[in-house]
Amino acid sequence: MEYQEAKEKFISTWGSLGTLWGINKAMAQIQSLLFISTKALSMEEIMDELKISRGNTSMNLRQLMDWGIVTKELIPGERKEFFTTEKDVQELARHIAKERSRREIKPVIKILKDVSSIKDDGTAKTKELIKQTKALHDLAETADTMMNKIVNQEQNWITKSLLKLIK
Repeated sequence: MEYQEAKEKFISTWGSLGTLWGINKAMAQIQSLLFISTKALSMEEIMDELKISRGNTSMNLRQLMDWGIVTKELIPGERKEFFTTEKDVQELARHIAKERSRREIKPVIKILKDVSSIKDDGTAKTKELIKQTKALHDLAETADTMMNKIVNQEQNWITKSLLKLIK
């Protein structure tokens, strides 16, 4: 496989995998292009490379910056904006895990807490609702706490965390 074919295959695959970590295909493709690029890219370069519209590119770059995994880079003498991404895969995974917790897990934990805290009217259906939603709340909160501990480890957090689990 030559460079161009390998590059396209990586970008396409990463785009498909992006939906697993909570972002759309175009957003993941932009991030993957920046990830393998040897230099910061302009919006026009991203658009040309991925064959996507300016609006789509702009919206997805903004969201990637909101996630904290893409940043603007100033290039002296250039009027265009240039973008780059985190190159350290473990740091990238940390950013994604933190954002997923903030955007997805914490809101669910709050809802489960609210639902499991309803007034018990003594009926079997209310008791069951409280019991099951409290169990889900406790599980989600424990999982989120564990993930936060793993994410907040120093460098090589994945390796260190896995080794701690194995020991």
